[in-house]
Amino acid sequence: MASEMVMVDAVPFPTQITITKPLALLGTGLTDIEVHFLQIKYNAIGIYLEEAVVEHVGDWKGKKGGELAEDDDFFEAIVSAPVEKLFRVVIIKEIKGAQYGVQLESGVRDRLAAADKYEEEEEEALEKVSDFFQSKYLKPDSVITFHFSPTPLAAEISFVTEGKGEAKIKVENANVVEMIQKWFLGGSRAVSPSTVKSLAEGIAKKVAA
Repeated sequence: MASEMVMVDAVPFPTQITITKPLALLGTGLTDIEVHFLQIKYNAIGIYLEEAVVEHVGDWKGKKGGELAEDDDFFEAIVSAPVEKLFRVVIIKEIKGAQYGVQLESGVRDRLAAADKYEEEEEEALEKVSDFFQSKYLKPDSVITFHFSPTPLAAEISFVTEGKGEAKIKVENANVVEMIQKWFLGGSRAVSPSTVKSLAEGIAKKVAA
């Protein structure tokens, strides 16, 4: 892990994480909602990608981050790029794991159904993901990591919280893995608009370099 940090609402994110290859922090953001004019922040997100991702978004060279943030095809290209990816989610406001699992399950199921990819195998894989979070308690500073390997397409989800060992689950259904990525990076429908905007700007700089 690199020693340099990027702060996202007082949450530190290393600028680089290495699982099998060095992955660069290319986008950060928050999930939040406004209640009675108060902004409630739920978690901070860091998107780590292989630098090789720029080879798969060459069609957008010269576009500004603001333009890319509104281009769903651009995010489709990132999701489908056969590169290693890691999404790091740090909890800011505590929430029951069951609630987080339901949000994730619902968002992924909706995307699978819209793409006509929601069959029995997908339902089973998605239920396992939801069950994984069921018994967890997401205290502040707990960390959820989604690590995506490209060939074959699979995801490992891990959860770490103070005082407990790391819990992990592997997801090998390619359709579910794809839609988990799209839940985070689905352009206009992503769970965190600030994250996709930041990622668009981060990749725009890389492509221009």
